[in-house]
Amino acid sequence: MSKTGGGMVIFLSLFFLFIFLTPIDVLAAYHFAQFKARPPIHIYARGLSAPMGLSPVAIKKVYHLPATGGNGTVAIIGAYDDDNIEKDLNIFSKQFNLPECTSKNGCFEKYAIGAPKKDSGWSLETSLDVEWAHAIAPQSKILLVEAKTPSGQNLLDAIDYATKQKDVVAVSMSWGGAEFLEETKLDDHFPGDRDISFFASSGDDGTGASWPAASPNVIAVGGTSLSFNNDGSLKKEIAWSGSGGGISAYEVQPDYQKNYYIKKAGGYRAIPDVSYNADPATGFSVYRTTGNSKKSWYTLGGTSAGAPQWAAIHALGLSATNKNFYSDKASDKNYNYFRDIVSGQNGDCGYLCSARKHYDYVTGLGSPLTINF
Repeated sequence: MSKTGGGMVIFLSLFFLFIFLTPIDVLAAYHFAQFKARPPIHIYARGLSAPMGLSPVAIKKVYHLPATGGNGTVAIIGAYDDDNIEKDLNIFSKQFNLPECTSKNGCFEKYAIGAPKKDSGWSLETSLDVEWAHAIAPQSKILLVEAKTPSGQNLLDAIDYATKQKDVVAVSMSWGGAEFLEETKLDDHFPGDRDISFFASSGDDGTGASWPAASPNVIAVGGTSLSFNNDGSLKKEIAWSGSGGGISAYEVQPDYQKNYYIKKAGGYRAIPDVSYNADPATGFSVYRTTGNSKKSWYTLGGTSAGAPQWAAIHALGLSATNKNFYSDKASDKNYNYFRDIVSGQNGDCGYLCSARKHYDYVTGLGSPLTINF
């Protein structure tokens, strides 16, 4: 056989091997060492001289949240350094009549692992996370842990640091990436025996699972879109088209989902668990220092907004856990806990891409209507 003919045989063999591999087989070549997180954040408006997005008062009306309150510490896990975050947080707080939150009064703490460099995209995510965790639970403390880079190992180091700190009740992870073969071995980084709830964004690329949201020890937060009446009251909440969701390729279905019964899960972890406003068009007002300090307001959206706010909701009521969520939703009075999102899609894959009554793979169990689950 000629070298050309032999090469053609090898090419065809590899081609047909790829065609007949399952998605899991293909993904198996991707490992944790290659994991690099990105924050699912969308800029709707920037360079504003005043906040134009949702205010804390407005979102608290939507989700029936109290004006004040908070227990323990909410840990925000991010990457790179934001050297203006404490100043920005207090400009935000002053704008919305929130309590001052500083390192001096013990409300705010920043801990950097290694010597992280600056990154404008991650700094914007940090501003969103820190400011809105404080907005929802203003009496809770905020611990910002900055990983040196968004690599998987560096982020796990930041998570491990946060979970070892006393008084931490919730950990927010507004980032994610593709699943990988070893992820099931990392679930113990989200320990279920320390009275800490872990929250992760489900992603902004529509249908599909991501990590760490896929971990059964994490509460995956999907996205919705809000519309309002002329008087500012909520008109409708539907699934947001960018909301991540689907079935994990590796994580088996946890008991709380088995007992609830989720159609088409096939024995694997279903994502997300809950939802929250993520549509950039109804995004959140965020302050971040820019070159022009008079035009430093942003309007931001994405499922990254939901993780820190759900973490703050847990700090308010100390009962936001997947075990409680699925038990509540299965009860006869589930409407007391969640707004069931019954319309909207995040793709063209039929059942798995459509919101519907009860659990769905776009908005999970729904959006919060209480702080007590």
